[in-house]
Amino acid sequence: MEDVKRGLTSSPKFLLSKYFYDEAGDKLFQQIMALDEYYLTDCEFEIMSTHRAALLEHFVSDCDLFHLVEFGAGDAYKTKALLEYFLAQKVAFEYNPIDISGSVLDQLAEDLAHSLPQLSFAPMNLEYFEAVEAISLKSTCKKVLLFLGSNIGNFTKRETDDFFGRLADILQPGDQLITGFDLKKDPAVILAAYNDSKGVTREFNMNLLRRINRELDADFEVGEFYHHPVYDPDNGAAKSYLVSRRKQQVSIGAIPTTIGFEKDEPIFMEISQKYSLEDIENFAVRTGFRITENFFDKRKYFVNSLWELN
Repeated sequence: MEDVKRGLTSSPKFLLSKYFYDEAGDKLFQQIMALDEYYLTDCEFEIMSTHRAALLEHFVSDCDLFHLVEFGAGDAYKTKALLEYFLAQKVAFEYNPIDISGSVLDQLAEDLAHSLPQLSFAPMNLEYFEAVEAISLKSTCKKVLLFLGSNIGNFTKRETDDFFGRLADILQPGDQLITGFDLKKDPAVILAAYNDSKGVTREFNMNLLRRINRELDADFEVGEFYHHPVYDPDNGAAKSYLVSRRKQQVSIGAIPTTIGFEKDEPIFMEISQKYSLEDIENFAVRTGFRITENFFDKRKYFVNSLWELN
């Protein structure tokens, strides 16, 4: 509630993208990942499938097992390529999917119990850093953190440095982190990924207004806003906005307050940052990691960068 109040009373207005993910938002994002224009999922699935043996060589340790810890696990679609292979190789590991959405974790647990019954897994409905600290308290074995799907792209560059720096503070030397980074490329390819022909991404953004209506007793007229994505190829920032079609006022009963919108006034919804390999190297060096290896899809649209804590 306080985040919504702060964002909508700021100038310019904004909403935090972490609130996209209620039950309806989870389903819409699953649809986004299946879109032809949304190349990121296919690229990363290709990397996980093609390079799984090389990844396993990096992950194994002298401990009895290693912890495969996934931030924002979702339905673990891409990760299953690793899980199935690791099980076939009879590797000792525990899978720890972490997600702030309890409904997603429940669905994932049910799915894994049926599809991979031999898998040792312990889902965690916690914030990322809390979960890593909890695992460290119960085990001294190596942790391999997965942060896939270019979720890191939802952060500003300063937030990215802070995120990796905080991880470095709570990990042990030798722990590893593999992060998905969407690379800079043809601007038309990038923009299409956030302005799909079926309008699913638009609905994903609009769903946050519906959630505020439902959970905070607001009266957004969703049809009086439109979805506007932009991409700056110079700095690599793909941004999404919802723009007011007219001058209007929105009441939010739970706060309570009334928010005024001018015609054509935007709400900043999300950033999806794109990177160069130099950017990625700089993040690692600044925050105490070293790059072990970069894994690319065949088009080099995307990279999963494997880091180890010094």
